[in-house]
Amino acid sequence: MRTQVVVIGSGPSGLLLGQLLTEAGIDNVILDRVGKDYILGRVRAGVLEEGTVGLVDRARAGARLHAEGLPHDGFSLAFDGRDHRIDLFGLTIGKRVMVYGQTELTRDLMHHREKSGAQSVYDAANVQPHDFDKGKPYVTYEKGGGAHRIDCDFIAGCDGFHGVSRKGVPERAIRTFEKVYPFGWLGILADVPPVNHELIYANHPRGFALCSMRSATRSRYYIQCALDEKIEDWSDDRFWDELRRRLPVHHAEALTTASSFEKSIAPLRSFVAEPMRFGRLFLVGDAAHIVPPTGAKGLNLAASDVHYLFAGLVEHYQDRSDAGVDRYSALALARVWKAVRFSWWMTTMMHRFPDTSDFDQKIQEAELDYLTHSRAASTALAENYVGLPY
Repeated sequence: MRTQVVVIGSGPSGLLLGQLLTEAGIDNVILDRVGKDYILGRVRAGVLEEGTVGLVDRARAGARLHAEGLPHDGFSLAFDGRDHRIDLFGLTIGKRVMVYGQTELTRDLMHHREKSGAQSVYDAANVQPHDFDKGKPYVTYEKGGGAHRIDCDFIAGCDGFHGVSRKGVPERAIRTFEKVYPFGWLGILADVPPVNHELIYANHPRGFALCSMRSATRSRYYIQCALDEKIEDWSDDRFWDELRRRLPVHHAEALTTASSFEKSIAPLRSFVAEPMRFGRLFLVGDAAHIVPPTGAKGLNLAASDVHYLFAGLVEHYQDRSDAGVDRYSALALARVWKAVRFSWWMTTMMHRFPDTSDFDQKIQEAELDYLTHSRAASTALAENYVGLPY
């Protein structure tokens, strides 16, 4: 088989890139080692920047997002027992974010791809990229008891942190940067209305908490926890009690509780791989970078990678110019590092660290006080939260 672009990975970044390419008349095949049900069973974040929404619209998959998504004009920073609202819409002169579950976005992109007739291969075992540094790349995989090969012009590695794309790059050709944080997030999903109509980021002596939502009837809540915590030690009642302790009283009293249907502990890390291009192989999204979820940048960074790569591929095929693909890594990384900085800053400002000294704690309190009382500081936060321009 031959195609123009092979996309490895059928998460939101791979599906978004594949559908944008299809809409532009660029032939592509998506490969994934797992099945559709497994992909749609993964629970992920759901705060979308306007740039991400615009790309989904360009892929013609945004109808349900606009019908069911929740536009948010601000969010709250809670500390000292009070709410301090950040007016995203006012501070950025008309920008907002959209709350829409990543699983639902994936479902929409998957459905639209199937309707368009573009090809996706699921349950593809032993996917491997080859010869991407020699000008004639191809990808092999196994399915149905047989070996398969797809020759192509380019390979897009959208297969996540543990995927084969980055692992296929020679160690000497790539440099990685990493920071591991000394805590995790214990998160639950429950079919209860959100405690607030906007997100709440809480800084409390007992640790960070986040009140989020996936819809008007489904809530996503998190609390900071130690890395050695065990899920089985956290009953729903224990979680709800701890969440209440970390929220301002009026939110704690308004909290609606119920049995959770998903509970997990996620470690936090910052990770960047440089460069993001190796000959005719491009790393996209989590294959190249990971950020803590504090700033809601993970999915949105993957979308900005898609934006730069899609533009470069269109330029290659329609204008016969490689300027865009040649600049892909530099353009993507410039935005990646700004988002990594923002996510690191939000994480250090909102969490309690095990080795925090009295001095460190006073600095954190001063930072929060300055941030919420300075329009310039609040504007900088808002500009980064709604998404820096591409």
